[in-house]
This record gives sequence, C-alpha cells and structure tokens, in this order.
Amino acid sequence: MAHVYDMVIVGGGPGGYTAAMYAARAGLDAVVLEKLSAGGQMALTHQIDNYPGFPEGIDGFTLGEQMQSGAERFGAKTELVEVLSLDLNAQPKVVQTSEGTFYGKTVLLATGASPRTLGVPGERELIGRGVNYCAACDGMFYRGKTVVIVGGGNTAAAEAMVLSRIAKKVILVHRRDTLRATKIYHEPLMKAENLEFCWNSVVTELLSDGKVTGVKLKNVQTGQETVVPCDGVFVSVGRKPATELVQGQLNLDDSGYVVADESTRTSIPGVFAVGDVRTKALRQVVTAVADGAVAVHYAEEYLTELG
Repeated sequence: MAHVYDMVIVGGGPGGYTAAMYAARAGLDAVVLEKLSAGGQMALTHQIDNYPGFPEGIDGFTLGEQMQSGAERFGAKTELVEVLSLDLNAQPKVVQTSEGTFYGKTVLLATGASPRTLGVPGERELIGRGVNYCAACDGMFYRGKTVVIVGGGNTAAAEAMVLSRIAKKVILVHRRDTLRATKIYHEPLMKAENLEFCWNSVVTELLSDGKVTGVKLKNVQTGQETVVPCDGVFVSVGRKPATELVQGQLNLDDSGYVVADESTRTSIPGVFAVGDVRTKALRQVVTAVADGAVAVHYAEEYLTELG
C-alpha cells in the first residue's frame, strides 16, 4: 500500500514551512515538496528588515533554511522534487512528481507568485543592485535618494506613495497618459511634492556601473528617448501566480490567484492555499507565515471530520 501523508505541502517558502512546522507539532504526518531550495521567492532577497525578531535584518536564503530546520526538528519531511501534476478531487489526493507519486489526505498549495519583469537587458543581473520589485521590502535602502517606479496600477500607485515618504525624489513611469489605479490613489499622488510623472513612456534600457545609475526612457507616441538618472528602479507591472498546476480544478480570480479567504480554504475541501498564491491584500513574508499557521488549524478540522 502506498504511504498516505496527512498533509502534502507543495512549495517550500515561508508559508509552506510554517505549515509544515505547525502540522508536525500537531502530530500530523507532513511532507514539503520543493524543487529548488527552502525559502522560495524569499530566498532571492538579499536583506529582509520587516520580519519580526531580527533587529539587524536577515537575508532571505538564511531565513528559509532556518524555517526548514525548524519544521524538520518536529518531524516534517522535505523532498526535493518538481511537482508535475495534481489530482485534488481524488481521495486521497494525488501529487505526481519528478521522483514518483505522493498521496495526501490534504494538500496545501504554497507555490507563490513571481514579479513580472520589464524584460530589458541586464535586469536580472541588477536585482539587488538597484533593481527592486517591492517598495515595502527595499524602499528603506533609498532614503534621501532618487528612484524610478514603473507601472500604473494599484500596486504601483501604493508603492509610489510608500517611496514618496522615503526617497528624495520619485519618478513614476507609465506607458499610458493616465493611471489605471483606482481614483482613491490619484489625489494623494498628485499632491506628493517629490513625485513626478513620465507619461506615455517605457523603460528601454537600464544604465549601470555595476549598480543602477539611471534608465533610458522612450516616449511611445513620439519615439523620443531620454535618460533619467536615478539610484534605483522599482518594477511594479504585476505579479504572476504559480497556479498552472491547479487550473481547471480550483477557483481562480481574474488575475490567476487561488480564491481563498483568511481561512486559506479553497473551492475543494481539504485543499488550502497560503502565501502569495492566494487572493489577499498584502503579500509579505509575515502574511505567508500567518497563512501557514491558519491553514493547519483548518486542516486539522477537516481531518477530524474525515475520520
């Protein structure tokens, strides 16, 4: 007979490993399936200063490893495999991977979301050296400096407001002549004295000398190119949730995120979604960790009813 876990956790980020720790401490048989290394998107973050308990901050890779060690101390297992497909309606639920099949009474999705990129040369190489994707995470490094933020939606508008309180100057670059963000953001943005707009413009090149020194902009109407000196660039053109595995099985919202409220329960009983992959207002390490703890609470309820 194949082994059936109480909980199969897909993704080893902060939400996944918090769930693994809570599950193991509660006596549940839990396994984390991760294709790369502990921490997920967090592991790529050079410095995390907004996670409680680390007054000097901590790098994301180390924090991920510590979360994995904490979960495994209580008996949670980790398997380094790539998940290829899921059958969430089966009982037990079936997880096909590059290293065989796993079965779980419950499945917890912690597959995360990745920021959409500008797609310009050198962008990846300059991450952490002037290219950023989260103002709440990295804005503090630009206190008193000049930054460019690219985007025009609600996230870009909110991040522009955060940066306007930190940076000396904020330049918002948007490919259209008006923001897509809801009206509530427009007035405060227009009132911010240190914020200026570059309408009808796109970033075509990142300028650097090992770290970002400026951007080259192109006006989409006139074709005119200009160079804007800056100390950093914040890319806020959306995020892409990793939900390919569950399309056609779970309810997703218009942006592709798993529909799950603060209980983390999804449209299929016994399936939970935590962290950046689910619908939520704030995607941060601390909210992913909270999701992981909440999910185990409701998973225990489900397992009790399952008998």
